[in-house]
Amino acid sequence: MDLPDFGVPPRLARRMSMAEQYEYVRTRLTRRRALVTAGAVAGGLLTGCAPGGTQDAKGAAASRASAAPVARRTAAPPFGRHLAFGADPKTQMRVSWQTPVAVRGPYLRLGTSPGDLSRRIEAELRDLHTPGVDGVRLGLDQFYAHAALDGLRPGTTYYYGVGHDGFDPASPAHRSTLSAFRTAPAHPAAFTFTAFGDQGVGAAAADCGRLVLRQDPAFHLHAGDLCYADGSGRGRTSDAYNPGSWDLFLHQNEQVARAVPWMVTTGNHDMEAWYSPDGYGGQLARWSLPDNGFDARAVPGAYSFVHGNVGVVALDANDVSYEIPANLGHSDGRQTAWLDRTLRTLRAARGVDFLVVFFHHCAYSTSSHGSDGGVRAAWLPLFARHQVDLVINGHNHVYERTDAVRDGAVGRAVPVGGTTDPTRDGIVYVTAGGGGRDLYGFRPGSKESYEGHEHHHESIDSLVWRKGRRSTPETVEWSRVRYRGFSLLKVEAVSGAQPRLTVSALARDGRRIDHFEVRRTAGRSGPGPQ
Repeated sequence: MDLPDFGVPPRLARRMSMAEQYEYVRTRLTRRRALVTAGAVAGGLLTGCAPGGTQDAKGAAASRASAAPVARRTAAPPFGRHLAFGADPKTQMRVSWQTPVAVRGPYLRLGTSPGDLSRRIEAELRDLHTPGVDGVRLGLDQFYAHAALDGLRPGTTYYYGVGHDGFDPASPAHRSTLSAFRTAPAHPAAFTFTAFGDQGVGAAAADCGRLVLRQDPAFHLHAGDLCYADGSGRGRTSDAYNPGSWDLFLHQNEQVARAVPWMVTTGNHDMEAWYSPDGYGGQLARWSLPDNGFDARAVPGAYSFVHGNVGVVALDANDVSYEIPANLGHSDGRQTAWLDRTLRTLRAARGVDFLVVFFHHCAYSTSSHGSDGGVRAAWLPLFARHQVDLVINGHNHVYERTDAVRDGAVGRAVPVGGTTDPTRDGIVYVTAGGGGRDLYGFRPGSKESYEGHEHHHESIDSLVWRKGRRSTPETVEWSRVRYRGFSLLKVEAVSGAQPRLTVSALARDGRRIDHFEVRRTAGRSGPGPQ
């Protein structure tokens, strides 16, 4: 059923945070209880709100129980499978998928050979109701199943199939739906991972997904702006929205995400204001990610994990963005404090040589959105203090890579094919926003410059966002590589006596457009410059 538009008037929305907009809509819906009970409440619009309007994932599941559609037996196949590590990639995996209706008894079969899937793990079914509003968003019920696999053996290949009452993946008729994954090794060994952001749905997005699979990565980092169901990305209840885009997105990526852990974080287009006060209720329904962040029950885009000799930290940059302030400050500083503790712990961890941080909004970019001063103010001092080795962003739909940046300036030039030492030179920042969505360009007078086509500029005119959503011009010298095309990042990690990260950028057709190495000086792992 389509509901009347209870959204926040646009002029008012521009002055409100996402939580304030959510409370405005919730209050108006409450006043119209007689009208919306059958549609919105029974369908799930207002579920997931603990007293006072706060979001609690377990409470949401409980409150949906009486309102959710009746589960039934069906032979309809699951779809949209996607993996993610738990907090320990050596022993934990999370498997998620969609079902076309509210199925009865979702489960996962698991084994170390495709012929023996005797272990059966019950799955949790999360329902997500999107209320329809004419001309703004499509009303739709979606169902996501999640199975938590714990106690796995390190460095082991597991085969699995997902099903429910009426669909057994181990039956001869459905064995073609089986897939496999591999846990992280017990001890560091060479491995590859990939990254991009801003993917969406379409031919280029699908090509980038297939390119990921050809690299045979241990995992993939998605730096936010996942499917663009919310086309405006402003975090407003009046945003045009098509929840069906998520079905297309998960189907598009299933061939890779069913075998490669798909580690995502949140971009501005992933704030969906009508599901929860911070806009992440939809993400909590769709994804099961490591639960070791500062508030895993409410913010799915902040967590960490270790694979081999690399510690990886995901951050929700909506919390600190000056450019798009819908969620600015929503963690009240808790995320930044957690980041400080997490980087300190990872830097001191035995066997961890490199720290990689990824999030959506750019710390350093000269493309359309420029750089976000909120990111710089909140997090760059911590990156320097703990000597982060590589930072990966999206947001700008290009590939751009800096020289090593130290104290806001070039610490060392890192040309294509160059090498940098973060203990001495500073940090390289990569914008990998060419994952499939419509591409951006660069500033007038700023030419593309990439492997085989280098045109380095001494300085480039750009912009940085300040508090109050004000942009101010800046002239920068740190922009080293610029490529306006679909692309992804490939990182090869080597451990041992001479650990290194070999970082490459690949165009949509697989051509290499950039490469450099990160090597740390032995014995230099103490605090860096502030």
